[in-house]
Amino acid sequence: MELRQHRRPLSAVVLAAGEGTRMRSSTPKPLHRLCGRPMVLHVLDTLAELTVDRAVLVVGHGANEVTKVVQAEAPAGLKLEFVEQPEQRGTGDAVAVALTGFPDSFADEDEADLLVVPGDTPLVRAQTIAALVRHHREEEAAATVLTAIVETPVGYSRILRDKNGRVARVVDDGDCSPDELEVEEIATQLYCFRHDVLAPVLRRLAPDLTTGEYFLTATIEVLHDAGYPVTSVVAADPIEAAGVNDRAQLSAAEGELRARINERWMRRGVTMTDPEATYVDTTVRLSADVILLPGVILEGATSIGEGCVIGPNTRLVDCQLGAGVRVASSTAERAEIGDNAEVGAFSVLEPGTRLARGERVGPFFGHR
Repeated sequence: MELRQHRRPLSAVVLAAGEGTRMRSSTPKPLHRLCGRPMVLHVLDTLAELTVDRAVLVVGHGANEVTKVVQAEAPAGLKLEFVEQPEQRGTGDAVAVALTGFPDSFADEDEADLLVVPGDTPLVRAQTIAALVRHHREEEAAATVLTAIVETPVGYSRILRDKNGRVARVVDDGDCSPDELEVEEIATQLYCFRHDVLAPVLRRLAPDLTTGEYFLTATIEVLHDAGYPVTSVVAADPIEAAGVNDRAQLSAAEGELRARINERWMRRGVTMTDPEATYVDTTVRLSADVILLPGVILEGATSIGEGCVIGPNTRLVDCQLGAGVRVASSTAERAEIGDNAEVGAFSVLEPGTRLARGERVGPFFGHR
């Protein structure tokens, strides 16, 4: 997705250093999987759809593991650097650390812009980020924050505006007055900054009196009070702003992403008789006129040829299927199934299995 309206340098910082204690897991938070892909990779995939010159990923907890996985699976074409935040001292500190990952020449370029995107917001769309950047540039803003309107904003930071309707502050839910708690516009952690003002404002942040952390939200008030223009863009769908902090939110995000994947494939000519009972990883490839019956789970690098009928109650992992294959109530892993072959109910294809064109296997056909 091109951003050529005002073509000037655009880079991104992705925040993925947090421990994610609410996940209650030994797996680093950014690596928890959604639809077969680590959460942080969904964010990087979105950035890869934009005209981003470079991205810096801030790692911290489980830094080595996160770096290794991201290096192996990052989208092609996205120039990516890694910077470690050795001590998690808040989002403001994380962005300050991230700036060390950019060459000095970047700060000297005229009107360079910098996106800040949390690594735990896998639902944000490329179109939404592009709209944020366009608005930021059209308004010649120093900072632009993505916001959302929600009916029950409990637990979210509120957007507070000055008498002229301009964004003035971002206030944490726990610090809001009774009147401020009634505000339905919430702040996300997704921003676009003018690069030349970001480093100076970060140096002016004071640590939180309770936690000692430096919060990126505080930059909004500092910039506003210094006379810089601060703007906002309201997300059309509030769910895009949702972060993933625990297993319940992980499940909710998985459901939303799965619905998007299923809708995309159905619009490309795949039939799903019950989309809510059909699970397709983001890495799966389907051809036209494929029929997926209820209870189908397709994982990994699975590829399904044209006109296949899969299901019900079938799980395929890293399998390659030719055209016209039928698989019913079976499981298979790393199997290759030739054109027009048929796998009968209750079959288990072990890794490395290869079925020839037209071959039929299963309890009702006799084993191979």
